[in-house]
Amino acid sequence: MSRAQALRRLADGGRNELRGAPPVSAWRRFFVQFCDPLVYLLLGAIAVSLGAWALNGRHGWPVDALVIAVVVLVNAVLGFGQQAKARQAVQALARMTAVTADVVRDSMRLRVPSAEVVVGDLLVLDEGDAVAADARLVRASQLRLQESSLTGESAAVDKHAGAADDKSNRVFKGTSVVQGRGRAVVTATGMDTEMGHIARLLDATPEVPTPLQVEVQRVGRTLSVAVLGIAVLVIGTLLLLAHDRSLPAVMEVLLLGVSLAVAAVPEGLPAILSVVLSLGVQRMAGHRAIVKDLSSVETLGCASVICSDKTGTLTRAEMTIERIVTASGTVRISGQGYMPTGAATHDGAALAPGALLQEVSCLATGGSLAGNATLTETSPGVWVVHGDPSDAAFLVVERKLGLTAAREARYGRVAGVAFTAARKLMSTVTLDHAGDDAPVLFTKGAPDMLLPRCVAVRVGDEELALDAAMREKILSEVETLTDAALRTLAVAYRRLPVGSATDGGEALEQQLVFVGTAGIFDPPREEAGLAIAQARRAGIRVVMITGDHPRTALRVASDLGICPVDGTALSGVQLDALDDAALAAAVKTTQVFARVMPAHKLRIVLALQAGGEVVAMTGDGVNDAPALKAADIGVAMGVTGTQVTREAARMILADDNFATIVDAVREGRAIFGSIRKFLRYLLSSNMGEVLTVFLGVVAAGVFGLTDASGAHILPLLATQVLWINLITDSGPALAMGIDPPVDDVMARPPRRRSERLIDRAMWSGVLQTGAVMALATLLTLDLYLPGGLIAPAEGETGVTLARTAAFTVLVIAQLFNCFNARSDLRSAFRRPFTNAWLWAAVGLSVGLQVAVVHLPWLNAAFGTLPMTLGQWAVCVGMGSAVLWYREAEKILRRLFSAQADTELDQQGKGLPHGHAPP
Repeated sequence: MSRAQALRRLADGGRNELRGAPPVSAWRRFFVQFCDPLVYLLLGAIAVSLGAWALNGRHGWPVDALVIAVVVLVNAVLGFGQQAKARQAVQALARMTAVTADVVRDSMRLRVPSAEVVVGDLLVLDEGDAVAADARLVRASQLRLQESSLTGESAAVDKHAGAADDKSNRVFKGTSVVQGRGRAVVTATGMDTEMGHIARLLDATPEVPTPLQVEVQRVGRTLSVAVLGIAVLVIGTLLLLAHDRSLPAVMEVLLLGVSLAVAAVPEGLPAILSVVLSLGVQRMAGHRAIVKDLSSVETLGCASVICSDKTGTLTRAEMTIERIVTASGTVRISGQGYMPTGAATHDGAALAPGALLQEVSCLATGGSLAGNATLTETSPGVWVVHGDPSDAAFLVVERKLGLTAAREARYGRVAGVAFTAARKLMSTVTLDHAGDDAPVLFTKGAPDMLLPRCVAVRVGDEELALDAAMREKILSEVETLTDAALRTLAVAYRRLPVGSATDGGEALEQQLVFVGTAGIFDPPREEAGLAIAQARRAGIRVVMITGDHPRTALRVASDLGICPVDGTALSGVQLDALDDAALAAAVKTTQVFARVMPAHKLRIVLALQAGGEVVAMTGDGVNDAPALKAADIGVAMGVTGTQVTREAARMILADDNFATIVDAVREGRAIFGSIRKFLRYLLSSNMGEVLTVFLGVVAAGVFGLTDASGAHILPLLATQVLWINLITDSGPALAMGIDPPVDDVMARPPRRRSERLIDRAMWSGVLQTGAVMALATLLTLDLYLPGGLIAPAEGETGVTLARTAAFTVLVIAQLFNCFNARSDLRSAFRRPFTNAWLWAAVGLSVGLQVAVVHLPWLNAAFGTLPMTLGQWAVCVGMGSAVLWYREAEKILRRLFSAQADTELDQQGKGLPHGHAPP
């Protein structure tokens, strides 16, 4: 193809790219930040506040409206900024992993961006190349591809050029060449590729809102109704009981009602929520995790199931020889991956000189020679492989045994017989410089294909005839390795006469001497095992979903602690035979799914969600993308992951470390705890304000809130309510949002999908705390007014002083409530100094309250009077009542909780092993 033809086809057919989501303009992304029920509520509060300010003569600045407007704007800026950072990080990852391709145009080999490859191009494929498009092979030499990104299988796939139109002579976009070379004519690009077909599944997969988004929307709707009810109820009650119905009096009632309604709205919630989530995102970035959506940080905190791919996610994708079986015995090789550190042991002891060591050395050398891979130390402690991972495994063992230098000095390669799928063998001919340069053929391949070509067996340094008993023994040993979920490769050799021809091809692979069999395994990541144990401790199931063989999958799963050694796996074929009801039952108990296709993964995730589970799905291949999008939170691999998975996921692991997910779970749970803390604080404090005014009006006679004419005295002024809201709902609430966990967040099970952000127990605590605050405030009013329940205090009394004292009590009570709200069960005196920001916020609020009581110009604005030291002591004592009440309640709750745990333990003693009490 000429370059001109390629340009025309590129213009006609489009770029070789997968269709992504259409770009959203910046202004639309900013506007979306305001599309939230709580923000709607705050915008309504701004409108009402502005209306009340206008009706009241527009005196001064509409402070409350301005404060709420600033809160809404800050919330939008925080959300927009964090999403922009995530987009930039994802784009940077895409640029890092951008693919190029070698093509032949105008009879010249050119390197072009993958996006510019067109149908008809001739791709040139070499080891290490990523395939840029779907293509049909026209030439192939020892070509093997890694297709795990499409199929989930870890083993490389053999490819050959041929007339048959099947997958063996086709290569696919997104796969990579691990061995050999070839040339292929492009048959499909972009969305027409196999990867594109899977990507289309994403269009039919709806994006599920996170549990936090659902809960915040529910809270917003609930508060909207509650605020409207509070405003109507308070205004109606005040007007009904009022003696003075003049316009100024009515306006004062309306303003107080509006002020209470505004006070009842936790206007700090959206901004504090954004700040808390943003800080969580920043902490996750420190763990090399990119979170694309703020609320996704919290979602992992309530994940009850983590569905994980195997290859490259739970395993290292580094084939490792674990056992070697020869005529003299079995040797275990320690060490994992491509780092050539480890030792050979036999029966638990170091391998000593003798026949077994000679046989193992011959196998390691022969397996290294019969391959094309290279093992290089690119920097101290960093080893990189080029070529087939199974070939590399022999190079690693050879280095562990210290044989590499001797092999390189002794043997020189002169010819080879390429691997073919039919033979399942590969051979090389080398000259033995230590034996008069006599040629030696080394062959490596599947034991069942290699053994029939052997006539002798290596025993020590001798070659003995291979009789039927020895053949049976070798086959039994191979079966043992296979039962251990190890991939088996055998090694043999043949000495050729000096000066004989070395180009005999397959004809040379006869009369071989069998050396032994290597058991190869893709080892699990060490950190993955620890992470899975921590997840189990946190009540989270880890489910493996892979395209690999069930036996291999079960071996990895048992090694990592996902399932017991005698566990079972459910295959894709078995899944197809299950209806929805049967699948729903199967996913509750099955820990390993193997030989599955992309549609199976999606079906498993949906079945788990239908059962009430909150599902996190990890993956790196394009075959994982539909399930990632459907999951409550999709977690893509940043290094090995494909572009499709990164776009479908809500979180990307920049280091492909599965253990980072556990850090995210811990972070998510801490964030949810912080959200509940500041919600508990905000709502109970606001409830105290509402109940103070409402009970003060309804029970005015009880608390002495009537003047000489019998008219009701308002317990608080509207400006005082707004001031309380300003100094207690901002700094302290924000400090609560970043409060470190008081309890071990990983010691409890995940919260259920049906569990409310504000549950019945929390509402009960909010009402009780608000009632205690209101009672303390009203009793203080009563103390400085004639009549009521309490005799007036000695010294100065009066409405202004009484309101000042009550006003101060309510502020102090809410500041004490900060420490109550840190835990719904633990004492406020447990680790009280771990949050310096909280103490700073409380100190600032106290300072502002002292100023509003003692500065003359603030006295006039807020209707206050200076108080004596004794009066301040009374206010502090009355305000602290909320702390002592909650402490007593927590003691009782801990006592009953301990009794319940004891009873469950006693019940559990009679249960069979492995069962827990209900």
